[in-house]
Amino acid sequence: MLARRLRQTSAAFQVYERNADVGGIWDIDASGSPVYETAHFISSRTMSGIPGFPMPDHYPDYPNHQQLLDYIRAFADEFDLRGNVRFNTAVNRAALTPDGLWELQMGTGETQLCRYLICANGVTWEPHFVSWPGQFNGEVRHSVTYRSPGEFAGKRVLVVGAGNSGADIACDASVSADQAFLSVRRGYHFIPKFIIGKPSDVFAEEGPKLPHWLEIRVFQVLLRMVNGDLRRYGLPKPDHKLFESHPLMNSQILHYLGHGDCIAKPDVERFDGHEVVFADGSREQIDVVIAATGYQHSIPFLDDGVLEIRGGRPVLYLGMFARSCPNLAALGFIEFASAAYDNFDKMAELIVADATAPEGSTVAQTFRDLKSNHNPDLRGGRRYIDTDRHANYVEVKTYLKLLDKVKKKIGLPEGTLP
Repeated sequence: MLARRLRQTSAAFQVYERNADVGGIWDIDASGSPVYETAHFISSRTMSGIPGFPMPDHYPDYPNHQQLLDYIRAFADEFDLRGNVRFNTAVNRAALTPDGLWELQMGTGETQLCRYLICANGVTWEPHFVSWPGQFNGEVRHSVTYRSPGEFAGKRVLVVGAGNSGADIACDASVSADQAFLSVRRGYHFIPKFIIGKPSDVFAEEGPKLPHWLEIRVFQVLLRMVNGDLRRYGLPKPDHKLFESHPLMNSQILHYLGHGDCIAKPDVERFDGHEVVFADGSREQIDVVIAATGYQHSIPFLDDGVLEIRGGRPVLYLGMFARSCPNLAALGFIEFASAAYDNFDKMAELIVADATAPEGSTVAQTFRDLKSNHNPDLRGGRRYIDTDRHANYVEVKTYLKLLDKVKKKIGLPEGTLP
């Protein structure tokens, strides 16, 4: 999206990609990819297409990882973007020179200078590891290492963490392991992928526009009708309102919990040889622990101190711009309960406007002033649970309105995509 936006300008630019082709995490063969064989998008095909390039009609409502990879590569072909990408070229370090340029040190040994640096390295590459006291005689792995349900055959598997990946992997273990367990610290709201036969995000988009307080009540009643009391499955009652955490788009795990193929457990307290001891004092013999404990939102090629870090997340103006470096931006380091590609394209439009603004121009000066003095509430007064996972979480409608206001302030004209 950034490359397409940049190609609409006269700016000279270069994209550096450490892998052999485009695709990012959706290339399951790329080193460090967190994708597993059964992975599917959690937003629908209908709502998830890149502007000007919808997903193919023959795709299912929730495409799998290979279909997403094919789609991304077709997008690159459609807009002839590969010519601006240097593949198999990692950036090991980016540092400011005394005259304010960025010097890039490549994995190839060469160096390059650039006037403006955009970091789009993704947020699900660097695992967030959690350790537990005690000695464990089994295997402990982060979910980034998981690929196939066949890895669980003949084993007793504990998945720790009920994010979307954790719930998916627990479902896989429920089918292929001798016994699956799912450990959670808190209760969550499990949102089905389909409501009255429609993808949930399509249902929400096509439904009446309700005040937020009423929307919460309506969906909570709906989920109660569909899922019932989650405590029946051995899960704790959610300790927060619906939409106060990232949507967990998986009700399939409730099927496996209800059939005993997966057993819900509380937080892990410690290891004890071949057993895992839980916070309620119960213990289970376990062969494999999969820690679905998330990822660090890091930009590893920037020196410490270049960006302020809070809760393991970089602090950025509008979730995009470094306040202390006028020529540094990042894309993808903000989270919302919405399909990403359309929103990222709107963000890319502003980043490109800043990156290509002539020095001393009204656009450049307006951006400088905004980065220094503009501190909008990106959550629109909404509450989210107090975790590192939600440190950079925004309310998407509020956020998009703010982007439109900034766009008008800098005088960005309405543009049409090819």
